Amino acid sequence: MALFNAADSATQLRDLEDKLVRCLGSLAMHFQPIVHASTRVRFGYEALIRSKDKSLPHPGAILDAAERLEKVPAVGRAVRAQTARVLANAPAARGLVFVNLHLLDLFDKQLTSPFAPLSKVASRIVLEITERTSVEGEEDLRYRVAELRELGYRIAIDDLGGGHARMGTFTVFDTDFVKLDMSLVRDVDKHPIKQRLIRSITELCRAQGAQVVGEGVETEAEAAVLVDLGCDLLQGYLIAKPALPFADPL
Repeated sequence: MALFNAADSATQLRDLEDKLVRCLGSLAMHFQPIVHASTRVRFGYEALIRSKDKSLPHPGAILDAAERLEKVPAVGRAVRAQTARVLANAPAARGLVFVNLHLLDLFDKQLTSPFAPLSKVASRIVLEITERTSVEGEEDLRYRVAELRELGYRIAIDDLGGGHARMGTFTVFDTDFVKLDMSLVRDVDKHPIKQRLIRSITELCRAQGAQVVGEGVETEAEAAVLVDLGCDLLQGYLIAKPALPFADPL
């Protein structure tokens, strides 16, 4: 029985790897606008992974497969290369582009190479770090973040208030932006406890010079409360859905 289980597991992994290869082969980055909270003037975009191949039906499935197959660096490099190609031809008026960065990507030597595609446009990039997994070596991670900032990258803590981002590995001292998790933003106009939590975050970030992004905004009521609570930037379907670059006019 154990032999059959091992064979089934190997077959499943090969199938999953085939799916991941197909998805990466048809990778296409979409870009969702991020705007100044009070004026709705464009600040920049978040680059979001999409694939024409639906073997893995959504970005979370692609990332889950990469983790299971220990292929996170391959996915990260593909995303960064695609984003760099798009940004190389985009005018500076498009603003900053936020690029998701898995914690494990911080150990990829290519990330801090000055010859890597994204390094050439580092001054226009914000790296969003999400704690999807736990890793050891907190001091090494913070050293890597400092190294990235020296290369010209800005840093964001992604999904603060969600299940993964704990603000334990990194703090506002290490970052330029903090992105609130959608679970905090959703129906914030109806939840005083969420409002108090967000206000405390915005006050702390403002004291340290970090900007706060309200992510996943879907209603004008949510947006109005986030502005009142001190959020600097807004992102979500209320503003615009992710689209191929760059669908919105300058």
